[in-house]
Amino acid sequence: MVSNPERRAALVDAGVEVLAREGARGLTFRAVDAEAGVPVGTASNYFTGRDDLLRQIDARLHVRLAPDPEVVSRLMTGAKDRSLVTAFMRDLMDRAVRDRTGYLALLEMRLEATRRPGLLASYTASVRSDLDEGMEFHRSAGLPGGDETVVVLYLAMLGLILEHLTLPGVLDGALPGVDVPEGLVDRIVATVVPEG
Repeated sequence: MVSNPERRAALVDAGVEVLAREGARGLTFRAVDAEAGVPVGTASNYFTGRDDLLRQIDARLHVRLAPDPEVVSRLMTGAKDRSLVTAFMRDLMDRAVRDRTGYLALLEMRLEATRRPGLLASYTASVRSDLDEGMEFHRSAGLPGGDETVVVLYLAMLGLILEHLTLPGVLDGALPGVDVPEGLVDRIVATVVPEG
């Protein structure tokens, strides 16, 4: 395997673009090479196979879509209450909208994991690790609610992100006077997170 970290990162990001646009079936080394603007055969020098590329896309997306530490630090200066949870959920939604391609690629990874047992195991572990980190963060930050609150928020926000990025018109006007997605984020937090 070739060791050029910048080229590998460019190929992985190209893979994210292809995955989001074409789905897993369109994720070929040739398509990644074309997206990255490199000679045909380049990707095959960097990845042992499609599963290797998918695992590296997973790892890259977790970095690419992670909260900005400066934003987290700034938000943590506020009161540890429901409004802080709302701010974190709004940041999550903002990141999803800003990097729509990354989140669509994550959704494609979920679908592909249902067809590839090796990917299912590694992707499940990766997503579960994120959920566990979220619960630990919530506890250590002293935010209202417990692990159940985090799990329900996770499920509700995942659903909102899925609808907003794939079928945005579905939620328009569903709750009269509630903006999509910001107002729905507020409603989710108000419904799920206890006040105290």
